[in-house]
Amino acid sequence: MTQDQPIHLQQTAMYFGTFMGLFWIIKFTFLPLGFTIPLLQFLFVLLTCFVPILGYLYTRKFRDRYCGGSITFSRAFAFTVLMYFFAALLAAVAHYIYFRFLDNGFLAESYIGQLEAMKPAATEELKESIDQFIEGFSLISSLSPIQLTFQLISQNFMYGVLLALPTSLLVMRKKRHE
Repeated sequence: MTQDQPIHLQQTAMYFGTFMGLFWIIKFTFLPLGFTIPLLQFLFVLLTCFVPILGYLYTRKFRDRYCGGSITFSRAFAFTVLMYFFAALLAAVAHYIYFRFLDNGFLAESYIGQLEAMKPAATEELKESIDQFIEGFSLISSLSPIQLTFQLISQNFMYGVLLALPTSLLVMRKKRHE
């Protein structure tokens, strides 16, 4: 290992984090549009499920291209966490712009409307859960755009840390002695 490897780690995590962040921004656009075009909401869910796969592919590419085909768990973990962190920062810009200038409470009201529509057919236990969800969305709708953005940054980063564990285990590879 050379001394410039940590620089490669951060630079490469920024590089792949930018692509991941752009992917998240594109994916996020399908969320509000999905309330008017249900196929886009399904596409949002599919793309969300693809995030860990994309993280794995980027981490594997980092291992193969910049680490000579071998990587320790800790290095893979650091790369993956940084990649998700940079992606969360880039996506946060889009989230802020959306919640500050475009949303005007649309997402929370849409979710509350869907939950209210479910209540008449629900059992008593389910109605209690629905009421709790409605209360949660009402609380979310009271947050300012910057508060929502910071909430989403921390949520995306925490998911990134959780996804980094299995990703690192799958990608790590010891150096082969020839």
